Amino acid sequence: MIASVRGTLIAVAADHVVIETGGIGWMIYAPRQVLAAPGDIGAEMRLFTCLIVREDALTLYGFKTVEQRQLFETLLSVTGVGPQAALNLLSSGTTDELRLAIATGDVARLARTPRIGKKLAERLVLELKGKLDIKGLPVAPGVSPAVAAVNAELSEMLVSLGFSSAEASTAIAALPPDAPLDLEERLRLALRYFGAR
Repeated sequence: MIASVRGTLIAVAADHVVIETGGIGWMIYAPRQVLAAPGDIGAEMRLFTCLIVREDALTLYGFKTVEQRQLFETLLSVTGVGPQAALNLLSSGTTDELRLAIATGDVARLARTPRIGKKLAERLVLELKGKLDIKGLPVAPGVSPAVAAVNAELSEMLVSLGFSSAEASTAIAALPPDAPLDLEERLRLALRYFGAR
């Protein structure tokens, strides 16, 4: 695997950069964060890379941080998520925002990403929810990290009971702001929400 590329930036396009190193120009596809501020042509640039091998192509994807590359690789582990969809997800916000959206079951936010529909967003949440560490992540205004963590667990429980990720997200959003942090109590309130429909 090619873990990183460092060299002279010689071109920037809509979806990739070209970095020359050792007389070879490497075309590296990248998320919006890299393409928005790549630096000056002729300046040195370093990207952490992931090499995707297909029978008809070898394609490099580049990222500003190792964490961003690792999240890209994690996204690729989800059935139905290819490199372009994973890049689109990474381009939709910061890595922290994306990890939090997946961990808290924010299907609506994920589904707004190009090439990610509601079903794929639900699959992302289902397959990755327990695999992403959200400790220390910033949370939405007005939501404490403790509430976000309990809501992530609650969402997992609701999905295991047969509700879709979208239904779980809706029920969690409908919880009263003063709902206790106790998981069982929050589950009872969420189930009451479904019973009242």
